[in-house]
Amino acid sequence: MDYKNQKYALLKDVWGYTTFRERQEEIIDRVLAQKDTLVIMPTGGGKSLCYQLPALIFQGITIVVSPLISLMNDQVSALKMSGVNVAAFHSNMTKAELSEVESALVHGKIKLLYVSPERINASGFADFLARFEINLIAIDEAHCVSIWGNDFRPDYVLLGKIRDKFSHVPFIALTATADGATQIDICKQLRLTNPEIFLSSFERKNITTESRPAEQKYRQTAEFLQKIKNQSGIIYCLSRKETEKLSVKLHMSGFKCAHYHAGLDPAERRKIQQEFQDDKLQFICATIAFGMGIDKSNIRWVIHYAMPKNLEGYYQEIGRSGRDGTPARTLLFYSWGDYIMQKDLLTTVRPPKNSKPSNMQNWNECGNMHRQMNAGQMLFSIISGNSDLNPAVIAIIVLIRQKVKIPQFWHKKHCLHLFVVKKALQ
Repeated sequence: MDYKNQKYALLKDVWGYTTFRERQEEIIDRVLAQKDTLVIMPTGGGKSLCYQLPALIFQGITIVVSPLISLMNDQVSALKMSGVNVAAFHSNMTKAELSEVESALVHGKIKLLYVSPERINASGFADFLARFEINLIAIDEAHCVSIWGNDFRPDYVLLGKIRDKFSHVPFIALTATADGATQIDICKQLRLTNPEIFLSSFERKNITTESRPAEQKYRQTAEFLQKIKNQSGIIYCLSRKETEKLSVKLHMSGFKCAHYHAGLDPAERRKIQQEFQDDKLQFICATIAFGMGIDKSNIRWVIHYAMPKNLEGYYQEIGRSGRDGTPARTLLFYSWGDYIMQKDLLTTVRPPKNSKPSNMQNWNECGNMHRQMNAGQMLFSIISGNSDLNPAVIAIIVLIRQKVKIPQFWHKKHCLHLFVVKKALQ
């Protein structure tokens, strides 16, 4: 069936656009053909449209599984303002509100229903949904399903049982970051049938990235904040204690900021997040607990006050800036102490059986690799896909080993790699 006229009419009437972004139309056509789909698209690339638009074409109801209540509420509010019949069903709602949603479902007044993984896995809830005509199930932030993803959540793994319950319903899984191993695991855990994987470009041309040695990083941070005036942003810290300490210090210097981490009371977290959304706070000093549920288009900068745990997490976190497509800046501070801290954290956590090598394991292997392989062997290893190391890391190892001067522009482009590799080779 050709849905072209309906697609473009809805795109204009509901979202106000006349053209689709990169790969959106391909993905939507795949979903409308009722085929399982995995979408890896950068933050701000328009993932939600890939299931929201088909939901308005299909008869019946589309179920959207989303990990954060704040994220659900933001999307529900935006769709309601556009005239879409949409609702959420989660633990923060009163009994009266939940009953109202149930009634709307029974009377066919809901096209999209947002639920948390905990809710859809709750006893009896899947049976309740089975009473209705479910036409599509969308799994947002699908990397949470994989033990190899950067934000694994056990409740996501149970979504495979939901697939068993609704085996006739097409699934679409969406995420901003998933390497090869994570993609395979998502498809396996969600029992996707012959899924087509759509991998969009990860280049965010509007985001300028910069990394600096962490010498006097508080002074550097304060100077950075003075230059950007009142622009909205996020500072990511490694520990809860550091978020509190840095926030207090910057607040005393006259900045409108607060700290955020998982140890805060839920009501306090909601209050801080809302104040940030409403621009009452210029920025938040946060752990990685903050960000996934933020749909704020005017975040102009992100600072990593210490080295992030992995590249997937780093990409997701800097992707929270510049969602409106206008220029944004990111700044990462690095030090040998960050490496040691991350290494100590890894040694206290036992990795799952058959898990892929961590980034830290790869860094640790640098020293052995440069002694065991010549340049030709290294290049063959990276080209054939037998190495998990970043190509830049391989190149740096080869150059250092052969005592070749590192090109000047690499000192800026790959300064983090240079720093860690040199330490590993000592």
